[in-house]
Parts: sequence; C-alpha cells; structure tokens
Amino acid sequence: MGIVVQKYGGSSVADAAGIKRVAQRIVNTKKAGHQVVVVVSAMGDTTDDLIDLANEVSPLPPARELDMLLTAGERMSMAVLAMAIHDLGHEARSFTGSQAGVITDAEHGKAKIIDVTPGRIQTAIDEGAIAIVAGFQGVSQTTKDITTLGRGGSDTTAVALAVALRADVCEIYSDVDGIFTADPRIEPRARKVPRISYEETLEMAAQGAKILHLRCVEYARRYDMPIHVRSSFSEKEGTWVVKSADVAGVAQEGANTMEAAIITGVAHDRSQAKITVVGVPDKPGEAAAIFRAVAEAQINIDMIVQNVSAAATSLTDISFTLPAGEGQTAMTALSRLQETVGFDSLQYDDSVGKVSVVGAGMSSSPGISARFFEALSEAGVNIEMISTSEIRVSVVVAETQVEAAVNAAHAAFDLGSDEIEAVVYGGTGR
Repeated sequence: MGIVVQKYGGSSVADAAGIKRVAQRIVNTKKAGHQVVVVVSAMGDTTDDLIDLANEVSPLPPARELDMLLTAGERMSMAVLAMAIHDLGHEARSFTGSQAGVITDAEHGKAKIIDVTPGRIQTAIDEGAIAIVAGFQGVSQTTKDITTLGRGGSDTTAVALAVALRADVCEIYSDVDGIFTADPRIEPRARKVPRISYEETLEMAAQGAKILHLRCVEYARRYDMPIHVRSSFSEKEGTWVVKSADVAGVAQEGANTMEAAIITGVAHDRSQAKITVVGVPDKPGEAAAIFRAVAEAQINIDMIVQNVSAAATSLTDISFTLPAGEGQTAMTALSRLQETVGFDSLQYDDSVGKVSVVGAGMSSSPGISARFFEALSEAGVNIEMISTSEIRVSVVVAETQVEAAVNAAHAAFDLGSDEIEAVVYGGTGR
C-alpha cells in the first residue's frame, strides 16, 4: 500500500485521552498496510497560551525568539504522540520541522515553504516506523533559524510533505466530519459536501470559512494532491478536496445531488473592517497612491468600491475592506497621504462582516446574484458592498446581520439537510 499523510489539529490532541485515541487511529492505518506519516499541531490552546506568555514578558517580543517559543507546542505534541504509539506496540519516530526537511524563507511568523527534503522521514517509514512531524514550522534556508508558517501552518506542512513523499492522500483531521454548506454553529441544518474542488475550497477559505488554510489548498491544487477532510472523533467518510474534473465526473454519475449543486456553500467572515477615503480628487494616480501606501504597510485588501465622481466637485469616495486587525495600521498609513492626495477625510468601520455564496455551477447559471440579493432583502439585510468572481458572490453587511444573511442565503439555495448532520465534537472546528 502507499503512503498516507495524516494531520491532526489541536482539538484532536488536546489532552491525554485525545492523544491515545489519535494513536490508535494511526496504528489502525498502519495495520491496514499503509506507510504512515503524521503531522501534529500544538495541544489544544497551547499556541495561544505561549503567545500570551510572550506578551506578558515583553510588549514586543523579537520575532526570532517568538518563533522559537511557539514551535515548542508542536514538539510537545509529537513527542507524547510517539510515546502513545510505542505503548501500542509500534515504533514511532518524532521529527521537528527542520529535521523533517521543511525549508522556508527567513520571514518569521509567516514563513513560506521553499522546499521539502524529507530524507529522514523516508528512511523512517522505509524501516517500518511511523514518522511524526511537528507542524507549523521549518528552518530558514538562508539564516538557518527556526521559522513558523503562521496560523493554519500545520495544514500546509502536511500537504507539502505529502507532495514531497508522493503520498496517495493527505488526510486532515479536526473535530468536524468534513466540509459543510455553512458553519453549523450558525446554520444547524448545514449539509456535508462529499466532494469539492480546489477552486471552490480556496474561495470558501478566502471568504472566511474555517475549512483549510488557504496556502494548504493552493499547494494541493498546484501538485494535484487529494485532501480528505474528516473528524478524528468518528469513523465517518469526510469531504474530498480534488480537482474540478473529479468532482464533475462523480456528479455526472449521479452519485450525489450535492456534487451537482450550483452553489456549494455559504461562507462568512466577521474579522473584516471597512475604510472609506472621502473626497478623493478624480484624476489619474490618486487611487494608485492610496493603495500603494496600504501595500507598503504589508496589508492585504479584499473588496474595493469607487463611487461615481460628483459632477460639481470632481471628487469621489473609495471604500475597501481589510482584516480588522490591520485597520489602525492602514489608517495611520493613509493619514500621512492626506495632504499629498488631497482627500477630505477617512472613515473606519469595524462593525461589518462578509457573507459569500460559492459554487462552480454559478458561472453557467444566470440569476444567482438576483436570488442571493432577494433573499437578503426579504431577511431585512442591507448590503453595503458587493464583489464577485466566476464562482463567488460576496457582500459586506453590518456585523449584527451576518447570521441572518447566512441563514437567508442557505435557505434560498436549498442547501439544508432534513436532519442534523454537523457535529462539532471538540468545540473548535479546527
């Protein structure tokens, strides 16, 4: 049998009981004839606890030392999991990210993987051992310092190792049974999606759905690595993330009507903020100056809307959304431009949320936007901004109306199940 890479999230290894349960699942996979490589996150809330500790010690911890501290969480997980597997009569060898050959750039806190050279991992599994790798971390190619990949980085570690080892599949285990048509905490009738394309998953993740880390899906799509999203708390089949042709092929066989759906799911994001630059002179170069300042502050922008210039004044307003945590940084950067660009004022609103409907079928199905907007109107939800792509329609609404918008969209596209399918076993969904 081939190589299987399994990744277990923090909720799956939150305590001794969870670690023993995960160890048994890994051993069962080994007994089925597979070579097994495991990637683990830090136990429970360990990463958050370590960040809190660092902030208590120093108001601005050095990035290099913070990475050194945070990687301790995953190292704890890999070691105790290896111990639990040994107690079940199987050999397990634990490896840090650098020992596993995860080579990154030198950007602390959000490093990108440059290469994976898993020689020690391959040797371990060739010799019959189960290899356990600390997720979320690597080593800089240039400085040789320990680095971290940012939130969700263990997902990316798992896919990168699966690609490097030419694994058959990368299994991502959390505390939910797969990918659902909406967040079950908001929409209790959310239905599990058996198969979803890389492109749809990317859109869902980018629009706030807590499914998989965005970079993990991008990596899997680039190398056509199938991902199986499932729960470590049950034996149920999860959701397969695969290329579009594989989703379409199953749908044509009539295996499941969900796989032929126009809309795959509804995603929401409460971590957005909106900035409006009021009274911008409507002439070439002004918008470029505004967004150059934001880019130089290393801030990612999502939706942008520019109003029609007022005939009497030749002034316009430009609004855009961004992560709320970077709002004040953006406001500071833009304030320095006021005299140069000549805009009137800045408005900041962090009481907004984004709701999106995503589905590959909408590109060939007229009326999706109309049905979405009508559903929001009937639910009394006011739309502040609109953005679209070939497989997504997104709106910005007041934060207090996010849940109503999700429920309305979910019902409008008949995404609900007749019975409760979604169970959050561990309480976090990751």
